[in-house]
Amino acid sequence: MLEDSYIAQGLAIASRQLGGDVIIMSAADSTLVSLNESAASIWLAADGRTRLRDIVERVVMEQFEVDRETALRDAEEFVTKLASHGVLRIAAQPFALPIDEIA
Repeated sequence: MLEDSYIAQGLAIASRQLGGDVIIMSAADSTLVSLNESAASIWLAADGRTRLRDIVERVVMEQFEVDRETALRDAEEFVTKLASHGVLRIAAQPFALPIDEIA
């Protein structure tokens, strides 16, 4: 289960928000991904310091009418798919802060 994992946006990606949707391109394999509003909410909250279950409970369930079990299952599936393209990163511990955020 990924619900206790931390997720962060990939390092070699480009993204653009268009309304509630997000378009992402992976520099690693040129994959182009279009996220709907619910998937975009997870993407935008993927700061590397927040557990997936907290993102689901604080963001997804607050914005969309969905039960916890369904939201977690869908989020885990989504995160796994994007991680396979390098668009998201998954870790058991929080990710280190980038140098520009430490100061």
